[in-house]
Amino acid sequence: MSPRRSYDQYCSAARALDLVGDRWTLLIVRELLAGPRRYTDLHADLPGVSTDVLASRLKDMERDGLTTRRRLPPPGAAYVYELTDRGRLLLPVLQALGTWGEEELGERRPTDAVRAHWFALPLLRALEGEGVVEVRLEEGDFHLHVGAERGPVYGDGPAPGEADARLVMDAATCEAIARGETRLPDAVRDGQVTVTGDGTLAKALREA
Repeated sequence: MSPRRSYDQYCSAARALDLVGDRWTLLIVRELLAGPRRYTDLHADLPGVSTDVLASRLKDMERDGLTTRRRLPPPGAAYVYELTDRGRLLLPVLQALGTWGEEELGERRPTDAVRAHWFALPLLRALEGEGVVEVRLEEGDFHLHVGAERGPVYGDGPAPGEADARLVMDAATCEAIARGETRLPDAVRDGQVTVTGDGTLAKALREA
């Protein structure tokens, strides 16, 4: 395991960057906000990262108390990585970075990789309250745990149970929301997002 590098500055921001300032670390956190993930799943959803770098970052994050590794019981019998309580505290950091970086998105480039669940955090910023929201995009489906204080923040695929709200939108609308150009309630009101469901989140979006 490589020794931890440090800025050697008595500053909380510098100390934080000692732990999460390396390339890929915060994007690994983004992926693990979905809950426990296998190494192969992480590698598949982090296009561009080498196997050596991913393995090194995961070891560093485990050493620094941001993640843990455990073996699933049979029939899974695979190792998974998951965030610790301290690691989950990075959610507002990622949300703040996402807000700050909205204007950097621009139009999607031909070389840009995309995964449907990468829109989870921008949509989470646009929702208030508590409950499960299922989202259907052209790239795929995912669900959000709005207001969740512990456990997964989002997940791939349809909601595991009855969703409080279901949102259907095209890629252009979702990208506009992610770029901060369109507010989710405005997109609902303009008919760009279809909302179904009887939960409070669905009703709030239809009445906004």
